[in-house]
Amino acid sequence: MKILVTGATGFMGTALCIRLEQAGHAVERLGSKKCDLTKQNALQAFSATKYDQIFHLAAWTQAGDFCLRHPGEQWIINQQINTNVLTWWQADQPQAKLVCMGTSCSYDPDLPLVEENYMTGTPIDSLFTYAQTKRMLYAGLLALSKQYGLRYLCLIPSTLYGPGYHTDARQMHFIFDLIRKILRGKKFGEPVTLWGDGYQKRELVFVDDFIDLTFRVNDKTENDLVNIGAGEEFTIRQFAESICACVGYDPALIQYDTSRYVGAKSKCLDTHKLKTIVPDFKPIPLREGLKQTIDWFANSGLV
Repeated sequence: MKILVTGATGFMGTALCIRLEQAGHAVERLGSKKCDLTKQNALQAFSATKYDQIFHLAAWTQAGDFCLRHPGEQWIINQQINTNVLTWWQADQPQAKLVCMGTSCSYDPDLPLVEENYMTGTPIDSLFTYAQTKRMLYAGLLALSKQYGLRYLCLIPSTLYGPGYHTDARQMHFIFDLIRKILRGKKFGEPVTLWGDGYQKRELVFVDDFIDLTFRVNDKTENDLVNIGAGEEFTIRQFAESICACVGYDPALIQYDTSRYVGAKSKCLDTHKLKTIVPDFKPIPLREGLKQTIDWFANSGLV
């Protein structure tokens, strides 16, 4: 198949493109340097090719407290990106199925994180703007499908981890930040200080598992929204202890700074729909996934 991927230079995008190419697909990789999606006609250069699928992964965001510091920019930039991609899809690529990524941030933390609640309630205040741009993306999918009969799939991922994370200067997702701090504590004797009290909970999905699930769900369903998660969560302290056990660092040396931003206290997706679609899927065990990630990180130059 001919497939176009936005956000192709990111962590998820890079891994996805490699797998697509390994499967024999012709992949057009779009990163921000190759195609500025905030520009209205940026995708016209790719209109001559008729794509079978479009994977829309591009988004302007980072981990940590980034959303707190850039709410206005996030609204403008992400709305520009999503509007331009969806407009091009409807006008120039109506034959293509569009697979895009929502965000677990869009869920109201006081409601079950089940697909029926994706557009219900109020997202956490610190992530409100980014969450709403992703809700608007999904609203666009619904509207274009309803009026023009376009085919889509919207996936809601948990936090991804695994080898091959960003090597640039952007803020890291929590698991990579934990790994970096603990490795530096082990190697250089630096103090290891984690944000919050360590009892906030998070869910992880290994990047290869996520891509496998994306392919399988994409083959079996369309015009739907599906959570892609592990279905279980652990505290930051539990993740830290697992990393410490892997690298040989004493977890008792870790300090917790309760004055720092921690986001949602809990974020675990309901995966009943996913298990109905792919009931036989066996994810990589967390301990094995963490070891692979730590081994890569230790040799990546990021420590």
